[in-house]
Amino acid sequence: MAEGRKINADRVKEVGLTYDDYAAIDDGNRYELAGGQLELMSPAPLVTHQIVSFEILINLSRSCELDYFILHAPVDVILSPAEVRQPDLVLIHRKRMEIISKRGIEGAPDLVVEILSPSSLKRDKIDKIKSYAHFGIPEFWIVDPDTGVLEQYVLHEKRYELIDIFQNNELVTSPNIPCVSFTMAAIMDKIPDLSD
Repeated sequence: MAEGRKINADRVKEVGLTYDDYAAIDDGNRYELAGGQLELMSPAPLVTHQIVSFEILINLSRSCELDYFILHAPVDVILSPAEVRQPDLVLIHRKRMEIISKRGIEGAPDLVVEILSPSSLKRDKIDKIKSYAHFGIPEFWIVDPDTGVLEQYVLHEKRYELIDIFQNNELVTSPNIPCVSFTMAAIMDKIPDLSD
């Protein structure tokens, strides 16, 4: 961390931070770095969120692992020295493995997936969609574990366009990632009835 700059864990936003500052934080919390500002992430996601993430990971692995590295949170996606995100799932084509380092993904992955939580709704649907488009990530999915809906966004002229919405037994496919093939019903059927 830069000398003289101390991160106060009680203060959510600090300005002018870089990846090195972010990486030096060891206070037991999880953060993202957005435009040089530290953003405290919410406590651990709900179990439903985690099951949906795991099931999408399993389904993507079945059809895509020969061609793609498939990583899950927490993993740093270092888009710039002042922009570090932690998507729920990340795909990087094996031909682009030069963007993978020991510290994280250093550049734009081929696909990022965010699974909504009540505490991350605004960040995922407003802040991250702008950030991911700005840094040229070709495809972005938002998954709602409450409704079992997957929104598919594809980058077009530096902005995301919502090109499809998948639910139930509709086959999830991708214009950029030909190996993608699963249904949201297959994901949602794995979620047990859980007590509050």
